[in-house]
Amino acid sequence: MSECKECYSSKKRITPLLKPRECLENHLQYICGTCGRCICINKTEKGGLQRWNFPFKSLETAKLYLRAADVTTKNNCGIYEVTGSNGRKSYRIFPSEEALDEFLQKNKGKSCATMQSIYRRPIFEEFPNSEIRKLSLEEVDLYIKEQKEGE
Repeated sequence: MSECKECYSSKKRITPLLKPRECLENHLQYICGTCGRCICINKTEKGGLQRWNFPFKSLETAKLYLRAADVTTKNNCGIYEVTGSNGRKSYRIFPSEEALDEFLQKNKGKSCATMQSIYRRPIFEEFPNSEIRKLSLEEVDLYIKEQKEGE
């Protein structure tokens, strides 16, 4: 499968990455109307952050959550490479350069060398067949089965 025009992944069952059954059973999911991939769009109990607000270890992993950010903000968000004071790189999603700058002002030990996104879709698009909801147990079972089969 080539990259999905809606959720930007070439693997339609790659997410959730961590504790997939727990996430699919208990969290709100963005369900891609094109390929059916589920992306956690749930807010955390503490701080009200969504999964896409967290740092990612790679650009590829950040790309898997970019659609959830785009939908949440109704904007074509960007992925930025952020470096910590220890030299460790992470990839973070922000709706704009201004939001990145705000983050850096509050987190003095972090920096972004280019101050520009390293990945961003050209425009934000709505897709009519997408959904945001919790899955039924039957849907979770089928999704997990397909994920294990490598779909």
